[in-house]
Amino acid sequence: MRKGMGDSLLSLALLAVLVYLGFSLLIYLMQARLLYFPSSQIEATPARVGLAFQEVALVSQDQVKLAAWFVPAPKGRGVILFCHGNGGNISHRLDSLQIFHDLGFHVLIFDYRGYGQSEGAPSEEGTYLDAEAAWQYLVGEKGFAPREIVLFGRSLGGAVAAQLAARHEPGGLILESVFTSVPDMAAQLYPLLPARLLSRYGYDARQALAGVHCPLLVVHSPGDDIIPFSHGRQLYQAGNPPKSFLEISGDHNSGFITSGKRYRQGLADFLAGL
Repeated sequence: MRKGMGDSLLSLALLAVLVYLGFSLLIYLMQARLLYFPSSQIEATPARVGLAFQEVALVSQDQVKLAAWFVPAPKGRGVILFCHGNGGNISHRLDSLQIFHDLGFHVLIFDYRGYGQSEGAPSEEGTYLDAEAAWQYLVGEKGFAPREIVLFGRSLGGAVAAQLAARHEPGGLILESVFTSVPDMAAQLYPLLPARLLSRYGYDARQALAGVHCPLLVVHSPGDDIIPFSHGRQLYQAGNPPKSFLEISGDHNSGFITSGKRYRQGLADFLAGL
């Protein structure tokens, strides 16, 4: 090989390494923007779907003020503590509020710090503190017994709910369209990068389930276009009994709607058994 050609190949190899390292660094530094997609615009309230509600102001342990809604149900059989996903805010969950209301449950839904009208900026530890503030509100100010509280987490909110369930003893835990952990998701999204090593976030729902002993329902769709169905199956396998699995249809964001009666009946059956 001529010297000039060898130098060119070496230069190309060095350039490829630099590009690889640069992209890895970018992924490392930009993780918060890749994980959290908050919206500050409250587009509607439960009144739009005919639900009475109370605006609630929560304060986390580190003194961050959080916005929440408490949606009462006539003769409520218990209360759903709703941990939403990584996008939007509480105003984008009206369909779910209606479903739980129709099933006879009060609902407390809150916005993580940096979402909606809540103060601060999102972080992993912050979301855990925010969920803890919601729990303490239900137990302290509202007077619910832990067994009357069902934790519900969708997508990223499932990891938050699972962590909360491991710290307390709720009446039940529902994980809908939830990943096993952020490093697991990162490894699938970026197979050519050392994604597990680069990940600054854990949100390890699977690990949290080892400390959860309340009834568990895992809900997932084979058609989920964001979080693979295998994650739901792994979470189910990791959970302690009693546990059940509800297979729905449709994509990540609208599967619970397109599944219609099957989804509602699955929730109703689980909640009736608590």
